[in-house]
Amino acid sequence: MVSLLTHISTFGHGIAAILFGALAIWQFQRKVERSEQHIWLVIAISLTSFWALSIAVEGFLSPIARFAESLRNFGWLAFMFILLRSGEGRDEPKTVNSIYVALAFVLLGQIIVDALIPAFAGSPRLEGVTLYTSLVLRMIFAVGALVLVHNLYSISAPETRWGIRLPMASLAAIWTFDLNLFTITYLTQQLPLELHAMRGAMMAVVAPILALASVRNTEWNLRLSRSVAFRSLSLVAIGSYLLMMVVIATALQIIGGDYARLAQISFLFGTSIGALLLLPSGRFRAWLKVKLAKNFFQHRYDYRAEWIRFTDTIGRPGADSAPFHERVIKAIADITDSPGGILLIPDDSGQLVLQARWNWSSIDVPARACTARTISFFEDSSHIVEFDALRADQDDKCDPAAIPNWMTSDDRAWAAVPLVHFDRLTGLMLLARPRINRTLDWEDLDMLRVVGRQVASYLAEARSQESLSEAQRFDEFNRRMAFVMHDIKNLVSQLSLLARNAKRHADNPEFRVDMIETLQDSADKLNGLLERLSQHNNAKQEPPKPVKVRELVQSIIEKKRILHNMETTQIDDLTVMADPVRVDQILGHLIQNAIDASAEDEPIFINARRRDLSVAIEVRDEGRGMSTEFIRSQLFKPFASSKKGGFGIGAYEARELARAMKGRLEVESKEGAGSRFTLILPLAKRLSDEKPTDERAA
Repeated sequence: MVSLLTHISTFGHGIAAILFGALAIWQFQRKVERSEQHIWLVIAISLTSFWALSIAVEGFLSPIARFAESLRNFGWLAFMFILLRSGEGRDEPKTVNSIYVALAFVLLGQIIVDALIPAFAGSPRLEGVTLYTSLVLRMIFAVGALVLVHNLYSISAPETRWGIRLPMASLAAIWTFDLNLFTITYLTQQLPLELHAMRGAMMAVVAPILALASVRNTEWNLRLSRSVAFRSLSLVAIGSYLLMMVVIATALQIIGGDYARLAQISFLFGTSIGALLLLPSGRFRAWLKVKLAKNFFQHRYDYRAEWIRFTDTIGRPGADSAPFHERVIKAIADITDSPGGILLIPDDSGQLVLQARWNWSSIDVPARACTARTISFFEDSSHIVEFDALRADQDDKCDPAAIPNWMTSDDRAWAAVPLVHFDRLTGLMLLARPRINRTLDWEDLDMLRVVGRQVASYLAEARSQESLSEAQRFDEFNRRMAFVMHDIKNLVSQLSLLARNAKRHADNPEFRVDMIETLQDSADKLNGLLERLSQHNNAKQEPPKPVKVRELVQSIIEKKRILHNMETTQIDDLTVMADPVRVDQILGHLIQNAIDASAEDEPIFINARRRDLSVAIEVRDEGRGMSTEFIRSQLFKPFASSKKGGFGIGAYEARELARAMKGRLEVESKEGAGSRFTLILPLAKRLSDEKPTDERAA
């Protein structure tokens, strides 16, 4: 059996050596650009061929085979490192580079330890420790190499990832096989001869895959992704922790003697307690985030995640969320891990005043929170002030006279971010010092400028909405006052006519009775106006109900007859669905307009006729009339009037009141020939309601 496995190993590794050797020659002779990654690819393939040949000739336990394995791994590690550095010509994060350096030192350690194995052949204990160390170093390298393969594939641009898929899959297969081989050897404390024998055959299969990958593509464009880099870091941390546990626990067992178990338990307990103490700490998490961003990521910020969080904080308030201005502070402070902040906004006098605080109650903000040059400085420069640099006189762009003393005197003040919108300062935000103190770099400044402009637009929009709401309230108030003034004008006109007619008819008893009724009606209307003006008036309009047209129109005519000559030719006894108060108001507007447009001796005609399923109440005069253009474009628009001193509200209000009762208002007019306004109201649903009470009784 052993002889058969030896032949399989020799044959498999021999074929692998031939295939990789042929692949190296082919790559070397290819007419392609001699880039750095291409040169290292040829070197890695050549070292792999040398490794397979050494095993085929000397066996896998020979010193030359161990040395060749380290060289092979070094060649592929260097190829990946060069491939990573060639990605879009950018500098890689230092800690990513340090992983490659660490694995290179692991390979160097392998070579040194493997060289010591023959020297300790006479001492079983030292030889066992050396073999164990060599095995652990190989396990460490396999884990680290797989992590880097995963990292290199994950950070490649999605549109070019297909070009490195096969090479990365080949390297993953090589080091996954190695990890299984070394792990089984470690756990069983025996050499798995079958796996050693099949190692050559596996490498012989990998060679054509690498050849196919070389044909498909020889260039790779890489771009570092924050989330992928963090997953790679997680794999490094987990793998390193597990390997550290195995190494230390086993070393304690070898060295510790009778106290080995106690030492192992103490080590496990100590590491667990340390993790429980450090991980919940906000300061530790902040420190870890800074170190990760500085060393593992090309960019400090994941801009997509930051922008989503930023917009969610400001634009999606919940039921229990903070006020808008506090959310604005939190949205910017969270970007830099600042624990608090304050927002200053300019008031109407051009001074910065405190608008809101967030987690920063200790800072004392004076009523006059700026100097005479603060607003102009930030509007002209949009400069982000870092107070530590300002205190050390290292900020050449900042005007010290623009920064008030209360800002620089507080040690917690870390940065001032101007919020500029169309060259106007809409606010100034002060950020408190983060838990882990650091300086602002170019990426911080760019990020704060962008979000500062965005927040400035939000503040400007909020202020515009506030101004618009205030203007709408004033407009609504003015509109209400205009309607009230119009009603008052109508009442004044009625009282003026009443006073003028009283001079001529004061001796007439019937006139005096009508005058008292008219005065009482005017007083009632004035009281109604006072109720409408009251802020506590929440009265709702009555819904339409059956109303007798004849009785309603006759009562209106009787009230207006004392003011002007009223005539009627036909008033049908019909029942309409309407609100009598609103009908009275509509006809009052129409009759008053007719009186204003007519001479004293010109009568006003009021009629009410049935028109299909409706009732048409007509108010006609023979006065000045209106042009067709005025009727079309201005009659029913508020504040447009053809009368001198008119408010232009009567016709508009009459039409709106008619619409509220599902009716309409029609108008016919001709200049110099008078006008006719017709109020159309729906009949009652049941025609029986239209019959007089005495007829129904009969």
